[in-house]
Amino acid sequence: MKIIAYLYSDPVLESPPDPAIFGWEIDRIYRDLGDRAQLDRLLAECESDGADYLLIRRLEELGDSVQQVCDAMEKLEFLGVQVVPTETEVNPLNPKISRADLLKSIAEIQRDRHSRQIRKAHAKNRIKALPPPGKAPYGYRRGKDRYALDRAAAVVVKDFFEHFLLYGSLRGAVRYLERKHGKKISVTTGRRWLTNPAYRGDLRYRNGAVISNTHVPIVSREEAAQVDRLLRRNRKMSPRTASAPRSLAGLAVCGECDSPMTVSRVTSYHSDREYLYLRPIRCPKQSKCKALPYDRLLQQTIEAICRDLPEAVAQLEMPDEGRVEGEFKGAIAEKETLLSQLPELCDRGILDSETAELRAYKLRTEISQLQRQQAQLPPVNLREIARAVSIPQFWLDLSESERRFYFREFIRHIEIIRQENSWNLRVLFIF
Repeated sequence: MKIIAYLYSDPVLESPPDPAIFGWEIDRIYRDLGDRAQLDRLLAECESDGADYLLIRRLEELGDSVQQVCDAMEKLEFLGVQVVPTETEVNPLNPKISRADLLKSIAEIQRDRHSRQIRKAHAKNRIKALPPPGKAPYGYRRGKDRYALDRAAAVVVKDFFEHFLLYGSLRGAVRYLERKHGKKISVTTGRRWLTNPAYRGDLRYRNGAVISNTHVPIVSREEAAQVDRLLRRNRKMSPRTASAPRSLAGLAVCGECDSPMTVSRVTSYHSDREYLYLRPIRCPKQSKCKALPYDRLLQQTIEAICRDLPEAVAQLEMPDEGRVEGEFKGAIAEKETLLSQLPELCDRGILDSETAELRAYKLRTEISQLQRQQAQLPPVNLREIARAVSIPQFWLDLSESERRFYFREFIRHIEIIRQENSWNLRVLFIF
């Protein structure tokens, strides 16, 4: 008994499948990429040498239309080769199949062919770095072959990003957008804006591939990397804490009852003066842990940072940032060199135009990935930052929102250590 197999894949749409999916008891496997030259060879060798079974994944792999599939099946049946589709629920070659199931199988082939044609058209546009189908993101309009800036809307998006970078609060940036520009969006939409590659000058497609520098960006690479870091940092906090106006919100923890602490505001009767306190949210003790004055805790936190941060940074074993960045630049330059050599290879006849376009697409996606990783490297040396923020005057000149931004860059949490008639604190850094 002779068993053969046939695999067809379009390199524009999918990666070549693993031949081992049919098992190991196969006499020969014929594989086609894009065209069906091996299918013609299979039919010719079946006519001369014969075969008992042909394994395929789906019937539609036998042709680009229903008529071509039927012609191939008819010839195989005439040669006495039984076709076995492994991924099809209904085998139309089964002599006991009903007419309804046969019509259903033909309809599935037609739907698959139509779907494949649409996906192939989209894939060709993707290889040429054309915008994906659908409406352009807010801030852009669709041009002939790329996104073009909608200058009025782009100002709104730019202002949204700048506010988020300044204060690190997504909800605050959403409220600011409505207050200043009258543009009302949800928090979910705001988060999509912050993570959308289109605003960074890149295109992201449905398959997850990203191609860099396809149109004019609204946000620079450095700003985009900072946005990603802020989002990762805020993800560890509750949404309300991440946008709280006070700098110690979400950082203080009571060492006695292990409860997070929240900022409470108290005002005096017939007075505009207010008092801020930090109190435990969920204290399980019968005699609740007392609230602590916010200003004193803030002052001690600044003193602890100025005293302990340089020593904590000095003990870190950090890689050579210059060497790491140089490795990224070298890898990017190497792929850009390969990309520039493709036209010459086409002129010499080594590559055809379709293969060159596909290779260029893969190189551009790899370059985009390397550029995103490079942009996320620390922009400056951590030891230099530690020296700058270890000056008390640096903290005193900041607003509460600005202090909140810097506190969350360095602090994991602040543990309040209560004593009999006093209290102390311990600052735990994120590194």
